[in-house]
Amino acid sequence: MIFALRSRGWGWTTVALMVAAAALKAEEPVASADSPAGALKQLSIEELMTINVTSVSKQPEELLDAASAIQVVTSDDIERSTASSIPEALQLAGNLDIAQKNSHDWEISARGFNANLGDKLLVLMDGRTVYTPLYSGVLWDVQNYLMEDIDRIEVISGPGGSLWGANAVNGVINITSKSAQETQGLYVDAGGGTPLEGFASARYGGTLAPGLYYRVYGTFFDRGDEELADGSSAQDSWRMRQGGFRIDSVASASNKLTLQGDTYSGSENQGAAGTSQENGSNVLGRWTHIASDDVSTSLQVYYDRTFLSYPFLTPLNDDLQTYDIDFQQNARLGQYQNVVWGLGYRFTREADTGSTEVLFIPPVLDQNLYSGFAQDEIELQPHLFLILGTKLEHNDYTGYEVEPNVRLRWNLSSTQMLWAAVSRAVRTPSRYDRDLEIPTYLPAPLPASILNGGGSAFASETLIAYELGYRAQLGAKASTSVSTFCNSYDHLEGTVAAPIAPPHYGLPVVFTNDMEGDTYGAELSLSYKVADWWLLHGSYDYLQEDLRTRPGYVDATNDANDTADPEHQFSLRSSMDLLTNLEFDSTLRWVDSLRIDNGPNGGPVVGTVPAYCELDVRLGWHATKNLTISLNGQNLLHDRHAEYGYPGAAQEQIVRGVYAKIAWQY
Repeated sequence: MIFALRSRGWGWTTVALMVAAAALKAEEPVASADSPAGALKQLSIEELMTINVTSVSKQPEELLDAASAIQVVTSDDIERSTASSIPEALQLAGNLDIAQKNSHDWEISARGFNANLGDKLLVLMDGRTVYTPLYSGVLWDVQNYLMEDIDRIEVISGPGGSLWGANAVNGVINITSKSAQETQGLYVDAGGGTPLEGFASARYGGTLAPGLYYRVYGTFFDRGDEELADGSSAQDSWRMRQGGFRIDSVASASNKLTLQGDTYSGSENQGAAGTSQENGSNVLGRWTHIASDDVSTSLQVYYDRTFLSYPFLTPLNDDLQTYDIDFQQNARLGQYQNVVWGLGYRFTREADTGSTEVLFIPPVLDQNLYSGFAQDEIELQPHLFLILGTKLEHNDYTGYEVEPNVRLRWNLSSTQMLWAAVSRAVRTPSRYDRDLEIPTYLPAPLPASILNGGGSAFASETLIAYELGYRAQLGAKASTSVSTFCNSYDHLEGTVAAPIAPPHYGLPVVFTNDMEGDTYGAELSLSYKVADWWLLHGSYDYLQEDLRTRPGYVDATNDANDTADPEHQFSLRSSMDLLTNLEFDSTLRWVDSLRIDNGPNGGPVVGTVPAYCELDVRLGWHATKNLTISLNGQNLLHDRHAEYGYPGAAQEQIVRGVYAKIAWQY
């Protein structure tokens, strides 16, 4: 069957099946509210718009009242998709730019700057910041949950520095898992296909005492190779194992306690370079005290360790330990003010050792981050709110950083909201920016460094963002969200030449803040309930970028290697309930062409990744109340296609994938 599905005609056959499915449904009874297939479609548009989100104001509020460009991916969305990883689940949010580079790496950003080592997006998993000070970004290949345990993913496009701090420049992704109370009983799944060759998971939840719940889980997967342009293997297979636990205490109405942790290990084939290894673990505790309807406090502490060994000629070992403590209080002051404030401290120790080709000086670095924030929502008059906030941080690289934010929210009616915002955000330096050295051993007394960090001269990148948005429920069947933005960046990272004397040779360059620029664009999303059994969700993003060298500087690569972003993106998701126990879900996405500037040898040679259109399809059958079987197809319109990377023989292609999954819970 798998070989048959890889034929070129399969993608268009699937489109025809979508139309046929709608015709079939018209002759069948609507799914019962008690049937598994009817669960999602019992949510009305009104209920979808009143989902609580926490990422915009660090406290629960209805989606319709969130004064930000935010989209929410629910657990139902994930369950009814073909996603088998968090990056794939993020494709369900229409306000992100996601490009898969190979079997195990993705480039993910919002509102531009989706170049190598994307560094302007902050990601949290249950309150734990999954950030590496190595390059101010996210190692997506080690961010994993059992997908069925994810409660929701909140995706903010736009700055969030006034609440979340440095590096929340272009967006915030907040991934929240279900409580242990919501995951009681036994759950197991297994499946495989190509390139997702095999996977299995198991989770069990129980009760330790009245009001004290727990769960434990384990999961693994094995992904095969993607392909090169000539159809040969890219030799980039990926294997990962992970396990963990969560305990929730809800015995007291005023006090809630959570303790959770994960551990993982895996390996990734890096082609001729060899195999990289990664492992890590984390543990997090959170106490929430609800003093009254007007006052609540929380205290969160976590420890996180990640280890990565990458195979250069001699392996580069990156060992990062993070200790974090965070306090927050929410308080309503009188009738017209709602204040949230907090304090935080983070200590990191990062050791980058082993390699003689990629050096970080010093090899072991301890860093401290102190922070405090406050935000006040003031009701100026009925339905009109002014939101003022700022975050103050002190880091060991640049000292104090201030990130203020002003927002205005106007509830035009009970179903319409208009908002506007002006924000400042910063991206603080990473080890890559300041401490990197790549030596080339030449026939000379000393090595010549061909690539250097900028040292203490490298400062924070800054953003001033202007936003305007509208969100509305359009009757009983439709809802929409529109946001526009204009961003002004300064002190962006670039490179300047740093000539060295003979007998060394090459093109030594140093990272510096020699660039600036502007971006502007718009994001649109629309949900429409065609019938009780059919829901559509569409999104469109538009982006323009103008980056340039700051006056008085000459960039070593002519402003290359800074962006690789589509001007236009479009997606359309369809969720159908067929018969009483059959689900048919599909996602059609179109991505405009990319300009890839990091050409051969790092030179400013422009290449183009062609625009592409792809289709993902899931057919799910609830065989019994407890047993679900699904067939999943990914990237069905082409045998393979490129999403990222400079054109050439080494550019990896993402292949068509088909896998089956069986899940049982009791």
